[in-house]
Amino acid sequence: MTHAAPVSPVDRAGLRQRIDKALTEFLASQRTWMAGVDDALAPLAEAIEAFVLGGGKRLRPAFAYWGFRGAGGVDTDQVVTALAALEFVQASALIHDDLMDRSDTRRGEPAVHRRFAARHRASGWGGDADGFGDAAAILLGDLSLVWSDALLHSAGLDPRTVARARPVFDAMRTEVTVGQYLDVLTQVTGDTSVERAGKVARYKSAKYTVERPLLLGAALADAPAEVRAAYSAYGLPLGEAFQLRDDVLGVFGDPAQTGKPAGDDLREGKRTYLVAAALETTDGAGRELLLGGLGDPGLDEAGVTRLRELIDGSGALARTEQRIGVLTDTALAALAAVDLDTEARQALVDLAIAATRRAD
Repeated sequence: MTHAAPVSPVDRAGLRQRIDKALTEFLASQRTWMAGVDDALAPLAEAIEAFVLGGGKRLRPAFAYWGFRGAGGVDTDQVVTALAALEFVQASALIHDDLMDRSDTRRGEPAVHRRFAARHRASGWGGDADGFGDAAAILLGDLSLVWSDALLHSAGLDPRTVARARPVFDAMRTEVTVGQYLDVLTQVTGDTSVERAGKVARYKSAKYTVERPLLLGAALADAPAEVRAAYSAYGLPLGEAFQLRDDVLGVFGDPAQTGKPAGDDLREGKRTYLVAAALETTDGAGRELLLGGLGDPGLDEAGVTRLRELIDGSGALARTEQRIGVLTDTALAALAAVDLDTEARQALVDLAIAATRRAD
């Protein structure tokens, strides 16, 4: 496997800075529009600016950009601006995800619903503070999704180019939404199968994180069928590996790096591949302990430690790490089998390594 380059593929071609510039300019124009509607909308503008500009790996626009370049697309600021729209899709998904999971933090800061609940309490307003926070988060997540459309269409690309990309963009947003539903459904039905965990990972994250952004870039470049097929063969296993890494970090990650409390996925009752693998191999007492702690919002640090030890001791952590490696190798093999721009190919190799070895 090729080793990741010293310069992140997200930073090559000035990509991160150009994405952030496009987002900053778009958000500034929306703030101006909102100020013309009502001064009370200023906190809404501030919250989405803080969320979108205050963090994020920019992986999805990076996959889309290098997918575009790999298919022979010519770099322009209009293309980068259009691909920055993916960050609003991501913002929508995360804001809603935090609300559904009742998460307190995101990237080390209060989750959006907690931020607006705190504003309600500090202002001494009437009614239920948590209910207000929930409503604000739903609306801000919806607004982010609307703005993903607005940015894509206002980027300055030829309308025929945008029309080629629309089916991919729409499919991606549909898939991540139904994937989120399958995730919450799995938690309440208690389905602990590895098969169900794999399907949730595929639709909630894998397709939306890697495959669809790549195909979006390919559509903008009007890539041939063999390139699109190779991108799917690379993107699906890599996206699943990305989600498996996320699952491992959700249980074993360092809060200082992940920005979320240790063991949050356990408290939220996530039926991940990691958990499903542990339930497959652990004995009756172990299953009882794991199922008893899974989904318990009051699970303390000692309880998290016990469940971590159980998952590790069951072999599930090693099995998950092995699967991450196999999926990553499968993805890289698919990439090697198609003719791509040399720089873009290396960037996609490096993105694969960065996405699956990350600690945050």
